[in-house]
Amino acid sequence: MNSRPWTAAEFEARLRAVPEHAYHDRHPFNVRMHEGTLTPEQIRGWILNRFHYQRHIPIKDAYVLAKLDTPELRRMWVRRIHDHDGRRPGEGGIERWLRLGEAAGLDRKELLSGEGVLPGVRLAVEGYVNLCRLGSPIEAVAASLTELSAPGLMRTRIDAFERHYTWISPDGLRYFQNRIFQGGQDSGEALTLVLQWARDRTDQEKAVAALAYKCDVLWSLLDAVDREYR
Repeated sequence: MNSRPWTAAEFEARLRAVPEHAYHDRHPFNVRMHEGTLTPEQIRGWILNRFHYQRHIPIKDAYVLAKLDTPELRRMWVRRIHDHDGRRPGEGGIERWLRLGEAAGLDRKELLSGEGVLPGVRLAVEGYVNLCRLGSPIEAVAASLTELSAPGLMRTRIDAFERHYTWISPDGLRYFQNRIFQGGQDSGEALTLVLQWARDRTDQEKAVAALAYKCDVLWSLLDAVDREYR
């Protein structure tokens, strides 16, 4: 068996190939969303369940932060927590997702209560958080590289919502708008770290597997939503 390390170019190509082929933009539920065929009930069901994932992003990032061994890396990564939690009340990605829910007709208290979150969604999110808690720094950071495909997905989603779901206030789309820039910045930083850290074939393969697992998490979340809201 050939166990030589991939070159940096080969390794990066393998990492990029994972979300290119397995990112959840290809899931039938997302395809229908972007085609404009989802009902208000289906959109609300997705927003409610996806919020369970959104609210756990800063939690998984706190686990990643604890694995970083220099002030420079921790200062870089802590920005992700600030991006989602905000630096003060009324700011951040979680707040913007709550406003998306309100714009779609969901009650903020319902979203925050966690009631109605599907078991399959809970299991998928728990798996991702545990990967970041228990995995190596390379695995935890590599799993975040689904962000490589996020800016394109956000642009597609904004266009779909503006065209097909005009019953949702444009103010509710600010989460997607912010993630275009944030996703590009986050993925660039994470990719640089993974390429630097994974020097042998074993670590490289672990990084690719962690990214594939994250794609499975996002896909499984949509599987659960798709089954429930038909």
